Amino acid sequence: MTTAVRDSWQKPRFIANPVLRWAVWLALAAYVLGTLASLPIDWPRVAQGFTRAGRIFGGAFPPSFERSGLLIDGFLESLKIAILSTFGGVILSIPIAFMAARNIAPLPVFYLGRALIIVARSFHPVIVAILFVKAVGFGPLAGVLTLIVYSVGFVAKMLAERIEEIDFGQVEAMRAAGAPYLSTLAYAIMPQILPRQIGLSIYQLDSNLRASAMIGIVGAGGIGATLANAFGRYDYDFALAITIVIVGAILVSEAISGQIRKRI
Repeated sequence: MTTAVRDSWQKPRFIANPVLRWAVWLALAAYVLGTLASLPIDWPRVAQGFTRAGRIFGGAFPPSFERSGLLIDGFLESLKIAILSTFGGVILSIPIAFMAARNIAPLPVFYLGRALIIVARSFHPVIVAILFVKAVGFGPLAGVLTLIVYSVGFVAKMLAERIEEIDFGQVEAMRAAGAPYLSTLAYAIMPQILPRQIGLSIYQLDSNLRASAMIGIVGAGGIGATLANAFGRYDYDFALAITIVIVGAILVSEAISGQIRKRI
């Protein structure tokens, strides 16, 4: 009698011991249940929230585009914020990325570059927007400064990682030929990272356009501020029109940026 040979492979479990595996699942379930039980949730108010939501959605339909001028002004301001912040963020990200690349930067410079990236990535854009609104006042300037910080946190990190992956033979060849440091950066490193830099810039422009609507809610300008004002006046039909424009603009931006990234 022959025994059937197993010809299928199964991925080994992350926790091989079944007792320990079930103990982890039970502990996780107990933690989730305990967290839900300890959260100060006002369930009667939650139940009333469905009624309020019904009134909001009932007042939002059909959307009102009567104040299209105000809507267009808010969207154009968001677009300007996104373009300026992307340009400023990318310009700042390039030297910071070179500072944060371990293969070309001295250790003290590397730590400084990484520290700048960590600080830029540590806070949510809404928190940064609140700080800049307090510092420079309401309006698009706070939005531009916020999204510059946001852009540096992403673009500099990704670009630094790309620099660390370059073919270092070109750098060594230029150093052996006696090329200055800046010439080595310009002719041995920049051509290798330029496609990634262009792709990151396009992606960040798309991301900043989305984020500009979010930070505008706290007073950093753009169409987000228009949306916040509409909700504050209980103009739910106009708020829905603004939301439709935001979603449409993001869809168009995503499609355009996707096509550009494919051609790079």
